[in-house]
Amino acid sequence: MSCHLLIRAWVCCLFLLVLAPFSAQAQHGHELATNTCVLHVGPYKMYFNSYQPDTQFDRQFCQELPGTGNTVLVLDYVEQELRSLPVEVRIIRDTGSEENLEAITVAHLPTKVYATGSIDIKYNFDKPGKYIGLVSIGEKHEHLSRFPISIGETGMMSHFKHYIMVIVPVMVGIAVVVFFSFRDRRKPSRIPVSS
Repeated sequence: MSCHLLIRAWVCCLFLLVLAPFSAQAQHGHELATNTCVLHVGPYKMYFNSYQPDTQFDRQFCQELPGTGNTVLVLDYVEQELRSLPVEVRIIRDTGSEENLEAITVAHLPTKVYATGSIDIKYNFDKPGKYIGLVSIGEKHEHLSRFPISIGETGMMSHFKHYIMVIVPVMVGIAVVVFFSFRDRRKPSRIPVSS
């Protein structure tokens, strides 16, 4: 194996290791921290955790909950400034349209100031499915963030999506290495002609 091929392979692997985690974190206005989602609402951040105390009393989740039932969604403010600002929280069914917001709302906390810096949303999800959390900050809802919530859909397909984020970049890297390997083999060797 030539030195050039090894250098290209290392560059491809380094490229994949550096870029793959960033694409996974940039979705939906939130990022994963240690067992916690960080929700970005304009210039502000909130920690987001979810619990199912009846069935999974010893575990906390981010936006994927394993089953239906009583659920507690908790938003904790990061910045102190948020404690003096009005916040509204709404959980809606993910129907693909938000035209009739009231009809698809399953839980709603009206706009108010949460001086404690923590918001608890309690709801009994009786059907599995996809939902969206809407958090708005300010009197005129100047800052809005949406985040997905999956109830009872953490089976094979959900895990498959996470594996795809790793498998696809690795397969692309292997394809690039194989391409360059065969391309280098087809090049005729140049033998200097002495005069």
